[in-house]
Amino acid sequence: MMKSKPFPLLGSLCLLIVLTGCETVDVGAAGRAEMNAAIQAEVPGDYFVGRRMYKKDYKMWGWVREPGQPWKTAKHVMLNEQAKLAPDREAGKIGSDNNYEYRLMGGFSGEQVYEPASDRFYPEFVLKGYELKSTAPARIYSTTRQEDPAIRILAPPM
Repeated sequence: MMKSKPFPLLGSLCLLIVLTGCETVDVGAAGRAEMNAAIQAEVPGDYFVGRRMYKKDYKMWGWVREPGQPWKTAKHVMLNEQAKLAPDREAGKIGSDNNYEYRLMGGFSGEQVYEPASDRFYPEFVLKGYELKSTAPARIYSTTRQEDPAIRILAPPM
């Protein structure tokens, strides 16, 4: 008596259906590609690019990167506001600029500043001035929950 062999094509087709059914779709890929192209086209200069990340429980300011560099190279900073107040503090509306993007004038002092709520040290950025770039910039985090001031996520940008 001869045993029947399963059809190799049918088995391959089932495997293909199973594997493609698990595929995730990156809905932010097109926006990030456009953002990365814009970053590469940034004019070099004596400025930095900052993304405000307001969190109710923390006192750090947000992320700062050099022009032309991707967000994954950004540093999570504490601002030194002795020369210039942060935009939200200057407006008297703390956190009102959550997730805004700025062109920042100033530089890193080389010092580290302790932030008690996160129990971490962050590089100090001495703010000398700023210009608002966007109130609705492209997403730089792996989850939109990072943008919520009430959620204690401090993950770095992608």
